[in-house]
Amino acid sequence: MITSKLTSKAQTTIPQPVRAALRLEEGDELLYEIVDQRVIVTKVPREQVLDDPFGTFDEWRSEADRKAYGNL
Repeated sequence: MITSKLTSKAQTTIPQPVRAALRLEEGDELLYEIVDQRVIVTKVPREQVLDDPFGTFDEWRSEADRKAYGNL
């Protein structure tokens, strides 16, 4: 069984085995589905823009890059 704690701000860290199983990376979105008394967490697939020649360059996907170059 894998557990994590909830902070006073209602935040938690997703445990490493869960991140690995879902292949989570920075910026990934999660979908939460409540079924009875359980929550199902699913990774939301990233929509890949086929016309984006830079779509495969992960090193340019940081929040700082989005802020600096987002309006170009």
